[in-house]
Amino acid sequence: MRLPPLGERVETFEPALRTVIPYLVVGFLIMLALTRVVALLEERDNIEDRATNELRIAASLLRAEDAALDDGTADGKTRAHILITSALPLFLKSEGLVALVSDRDGRVIDTTPGFEAHLGRDLEAILDGSQPLVVFGERAGVMPVTMNQRGAIASAALLSGPLGTVVLARDENSLYSEWRRSVSFDVTLFSVTALVLLAILVGYFRQATRASTSDRMLADQHQRVDTALSRGRCGLWDWDLSRGRMYWSRSMYEILGMAPRDGVLPFAEVAKLLHPDDGSFFEFARQIASGDVGNFERSFRMRRVDGQFLWLRARAEVVRNPDNEIHLIGVAVDVSENQILARMTDEANTRLQNAIENISESFVLWDAEDRLVLCNSKYQEVFGLTDGDVQAGTPFEMVRARARKPIEERKLTSPSFVLGERAAETLLADGRWLQVSERRMGDGSHVSIGTDVTQLKVHQERLSDSERRLMATINDLSAARRDAEAKARQLAELNRNYLIEKDRAESANQAKTTFLANMSHELRTPLNAIIGFSEIMHEESFGPIGNAKYTEYAADIHQSGHYLLKLINDILDMSKIEAGRMAIASECVDLPSILAESMKIVEVQAAAKNLHLSIETPASLPLLGDRRATKQILLNLIANAVKFTNANGEVRIRARMTDGAAVITIVDDGIGIPRSALKSLGRPFEQVENELTRTHKGTGLGLAIARSLIELQGGRMRIASRPGRGTAISFTLPPFESEAVPAAELRYSQAA
Repeated sequence: MRLPPLGERVETFEPALRTVIPYLVVGFLIMLALTRVVALLEERDNIEDRATNELRIAASLLRAEDAALDDGTADGKTRAHILITSALPLFLKSEGLVALVSDRDGRVIDTTPGFEAHLGRDLEAILDGSQPLVVFGERAGVMPVTMNQRGAIASAALLSGPLGTVVLARDENSLYSEWRRSVSFDVTLFSVTALVLLAILVGYFRQATRASTSDRMLADQHQRVDTALSRGRCGLWDWDLSRGRMYWSRSMYEILGMAPRDGVLPFAEVAKLLHPDDGSFFEFARQIASGDVGNFERSFRMRRVDGQFLWLRARAEVVRNPDNEIHLIGVAVDVSENQILARMTDEANTRLQNAIENISESFVLWDAEDRLVLCNSKYQEVFGLTDGDVQAGTPFEMVRARARKPIEERKLTSPSFVLGERAAETLLADGRWLQVSERRMGDGSHVSIGTDVTQLKVHQERLSDSERRLMATINDLSAARRDAEAKARQLAELNRNYLIEKDRAESANQAKTTFLANMSHELRTPLNAIIGFSEIMHEESFGPIGNAKYTEYAADIHQSGHYLLKLINDILDMSKIEAGRMAIASECVDLPSILAESMKIVEVQAAAKNLHLSIETPASLPLLGDRRATKQILLNLIANAVKFTNANGEVRIRARMTDGAAVITIVDDGIGIPRSALKSLGRPFEQVENELTRTHKGTGLGLAIARSLIELQGGRMRIASRPGRGTAISFTLPPFESEAVPAAELRYSQAA
């Protein structure tokens, strides 16, 4: 079998190679990525196995060390400290190991340095999922747990004596930190390698594409030149003067309707095609040979095969080759259509001049430099100009100086005018009105046409008088319509104000009714007690005053009196706030001290219900506000939380700085508030009434007073609640110094 030529084999091999190279590069990158991924996964498994073994060994060491201790060491904290300081290997401590030693009740009594915050807390609260470790110890092995909301692995050992369990944990973030850095480095290195290879691949393809494009351009160049010459009715020719021969391109033959030839034409054959009135090529050839002519450019006619003559425009240069032979090389363009257009243009110009001369309006045309191009006799007659005054090329200022001066000129404006268009009315000396319209054209020239509008002006005056009378009538009607519209707007505004005031009155009436319903019950109950017990004491129904019953009734009277006093004080405070007479001081207030004072007031109520109160606040948190108002806010909100929290419940208070403001949050796990009642909560005299809150006395003013005092100090309050789950009230107050950040936090916890 005969092999194809080497050139064809190379051309066949290059496309196949360009197709295979991308797959090779992508395959190499995929193999490199898979290899490194497998290596990284094996490295992670090794780290996890090593950490698991270390935790298991450390747990066994602690259990063995605990068994070796003297049983006489009864102090659990001492034994725990000995285990952590002496039994744990030093390399484990340096690698972030956390050791937690608990007593029999599961409370942490000792830990590794840096984790003292866990002391006193329950192991299961610190380590989520650690119950199998606490129960089974070493038998549970190494398990994944959650510590401080972060993943960790842990092992445990059961201890003897007063100790319960020791739990060893390692945070996964610190355990795999080096491995993650290795992964990041490998990913970066792989990305850079991939980008470099892709850049090389793109460069290769671009170079190959350029080579292919160059080959195609060289192959198509000749075809393009022939097509362009044929479509443009243009021909190339080369006249060899020394031999008397001429070369034509294929398009030149097509222009003359001749069959294309591959050779050259004798000069005598070409000379026969030239029109006899357009000169002779022989004379021109002698001028070129003598050196008088360096280039050639002229128009002439040549005969087609069908006998018709067409116009050609030829341009050429005289060129001498290395043998000093003279050649005339150039192009010939078919300009027959241009010649026809030129003739038609001359005829059109003649017709245009005749039309301009015969129109009834005055007409004048100026060029871009304000020189006269042409005008008609009507223009000369209107402005009194002679033929000598309107010669072509005369400047505009000179013609204007020689023309008659108008008596009056008025500029006209119209929205229909296009850019460069203007008009004016001119009153001539003979009493005629002339409307002159000018328009500037794209080449900068402008044309001016004057129309006699004398009769139109007479009619216009009559119309203007009628229009003035009509406008007066229209103005009167417009004024009447504006008055009617103004009255309609006033009526609509009054109706809108009436509806607003009606809604306000209905709301006030509803609030009054609710207030009277609440206050009639709240005032009647303590007053009945005061009146009844006072009457019993007055009549000595149970004997002399020294009887213990009178003492008990006197206490009830005292309590009811204080309750009435509180109701009256709340009503007075609310009325002051609504009337705008509540004075708020602007001073530095220490929030932790006010919180401590408020807690002392509600401790008795909390203790009666066995509630757990907790406070989390910075050691120092200065606020800018009123001390009495701030204390009343805290007391009202905390008292509400205690009142609506069931027995053995919990109330948490937290204060912190967030986004340049002091945020205080009070959370309880009480009866909660329905979502539908949250919108009306905090309004004066409104309470949430359901089967859980009917037994609690109150007017609903405490929360409204707290909200109003917070807003008076530049803060705001938010409430979130769910029935049966509890309520969270959060409010903000401006700080005294926005950059003050407490160095330590004060944590208060009381189990009442």
